[in-house]
Amino acid sequence: MKKNIFGTLAIAAAATLTFASCNNAAPKVDEKSQTTENENAELKIAYVEVDSIMSQYEFCKEYSLILQKKGNNIQNTINQKGNNLQAAAANFQQKIQQNAYTREQAEAISNNLQKQQADLQALQTRLSNEFQAETEKFNNALRDSIQHFLAIYNKDKKYALILSKAGDNILYADKGYDITNEVIAGLNKSYKKNDTKKAEKKEEAPVEKIDEAKETKK
Repeated sequence: MKKNIFGTLAIAAAATLTFASCNNAAPKVDEKSQTTENENAELKIAYVEVDSIMSQYEFCKEYSLILQKKGNNIQNTINQKGNNLQAAAANFQQKIQQNAYTREQAEAISNNLQKQQADLQALQTRLSNEFQAETEKFNNALRDSIQHFLAIYNKDKKYALILSKAGDNILYADKGYDITNEVIAGLNKSYKKNDTKKAEKKEEAPVEKIDEAKETKK
């Protein structure tokens, strides 16, 4: 999942490399190499550890718990209904062997059990789709929040590339280019600030309603 979230997370700014015309003269080749080396030296690159963001970014931690709880609830619901249906089917088979039903009763119960099974499959599909949509919504919100922060963060830093490092997708990375802690601190600060604003709006709403009520009484 982590790789899916951050697979397209890298923010790239085009690094323009000017190449001189290539011919057989030795001085021209040397001049081209020097130009390329100079421009590569000015190319600023940094990376962020994905695992650290997943475990330390408050928004990610909170939403992961929400998704986990929702997934567990879905699984418990399906399991419970499935167990009930299985018990009903077993009881039906036992009663059939005991000749406890007329033919009409047996057909009616059999049809009802088949309908319950179809309803359960439909419920499982619907809940699975809802969970997938919720997960996608979280992935998009996570990606957008990180990209938005990095766009602001990079106004001063001027990195040409900020890469996401997950597992072994980058074979080697010098720790000197690691900005993970800075990014996580900035993300959590921004997230906390947004939470504070939301809380203030919620606290203001009841006051407005009380004032309106007073105005109405007057």
